[in-house]
Amino acid sequence: MSDIKALAREAAFAVRKAAFAAGQGQAAEILADYLADQAGRVLSGYMPMRTEIDPLPAMAAHQGPVGVPVIVGKGMALRFREWSPGAKMVEGSFKALIPEEGAWLEPQVLIVPLLSFDARGYRLGYGGGFYDRTLEGLRAKGPVLAVGFAFAAQEVAEVPTEPTDQRLDAVVTETGVRLFA
Repeated sequence: MSDIKALAREAAFAVRKAAFAAGQGQAAEILADYLADQAGRVLSGYMPMRTEIDPLPAMAAHQGPVGVPVIVGKGMALRFREWSPGAKMVEGSFKALIPEEGAWLEPQVLIVPLLSFDARGYRLGYGGGFYDRTLEGLRAKGPVLAVGFAFAAQEVAEVPTEPTDQRLDAVVTETGVRLFA
């Protein structure tokens, strides 16, 4: 399965790069509108890297606490540090920017980055399993909304999956919102 996922990741990176070059359209506005009814809940976003679609405007618009993921170690679930526009950021694991300081939060709503997604609600990530472990742990405690954020071009016929892969509840793209049952 690792070879299949590696090939899928290679293809997905190329598709995302082309979609990124074409522009993000109204994606962040659509995401902010979709998340508007989550006001007051703890939201996790992410700091965009390379050709990831940018959730920062939607994160800044959220009416409630916002955190960003912090990788604390290999094979571990993510932790989330409080973020706000203008927060002082430092380089964390994998060169991801994280707030230098701030409270640790437990998200109820997560904006999840991805390489590709399918109509079943599965996503292909970078291969570390961080979001799968995190979602599994959070869902064991109660309801959590997992929203993939991507370009529409990142949809594939079928993401290769394993039993540990966690499904998304929705994916937001520059063309709209896809919900998964």
